[in-house]
Amino acid sequence: MQEISPPPPPPAGHAPGLQALELLGTDSDERFDRFTRLAQRLFDTPIALLELTGSDRYWVKSRIRLDPSDLRRELAFCSAAIFGDEVVIVPDTTRDPRLRDHPFVVGLPEIRFFAGCPVWAPDGSRLGTLCVIDHEPRAVSEEDVGLLEDLAEMLEQELTSLSLATLDELTKLTNRRGFDAIAEHTIAMCRRVDEPATLLYFDLDGFKPINDTLGHAAGDRVLRTFAQNLRETFRDSDVVARVGGDEFCVLLTSATPEDVQRPLSLLEGSLEMREGEPLVSFSVGIAQYDPSRHSTVRALVEEADQRMYKQKRAGSSRDST
Repeated sequence: MQEISPPPPPPAGHAPGLQALELLGTDSDERFDRFTRLAQRLFDTPIALLELTGSDRYWVKSRIRLDPSDLRRELAFCSAAIFGDEVVIVPDTTRDPRLRDHPFVVGLPEIRFFAGCPVWAPDGSRLGTLCVIDHEPRAVSEEDVGLLEDLAEMLEQELTSLSLATLDELTKLTNRRGFDAIAEHTIAMCRRVDEPATLLYFDLDGFKPINDTLGHAAGDRVLRTFAQNLRETFRDSDVVARVGGDEFCVLLTSATPEDVQRPLSLLEGSLEMREGEPLVSFSVGIAQYDPSRHSTVRALVEEADQRMYKQKRAGSSRDST
């Protein structure tokens, strides 16, 4: 079997951009898993991954159904796209002279289709590639290429957010600034591919008395617990953020009504079962994205916020109409 040649060394300035973001050698991260899960769902492929490259090796920062997680440089399947400036599409790897002898083509996982889009760091250096992969050959339309580029741009915005003050230190969730940036790209993508989006706006009930009677340390524990419950309850592809003192947002894409209501029920149950923690509940406003009503993400947030306060005042069932 013919051996493939290792890819060329990274361009000058390649690795420092990645190292500056402190991503090398770290574990899978929900913020990146969100994009691979979204790519897998939108392209309906069994495999999606984000490869990040350093000076002498590759890391798979996020993957769906592909092992191993640490690929040797000579086996890095996305290298053709990493060192190019545009989307790389291979409809049938067995007919492509660059890849037909690749170990991942002639052997497991028997890759037949590959599409990869370069991902760029905030400093302009190449970070890696967002890829979707299938076990069967397939055709790709210009719209599909544009969609992959949009996903890569959203990912770049996420990377930019990491270099800014966009992480809430207490809960380790995205803060309001980061949420606004990520949500704008997410909504733009949903508008482009005509996918639904749903925003949930949460406010904890009775949070102020906890701070007043038990102290701010107890209040901080409640916030961290609620943030953890949100992460554990909603899908990895959903955007979860703390946008205020005791206010949180979750943005869901391609979600059915069941995808929205089921985690809300689970969330209520998880709060009731917490032992040794102050008992809290929440009010939530639900807003479905409608391009005719929501020209900006802020308009969608305001609608969900208003519905949340309507429920809080009523003290009754959720308002999701």
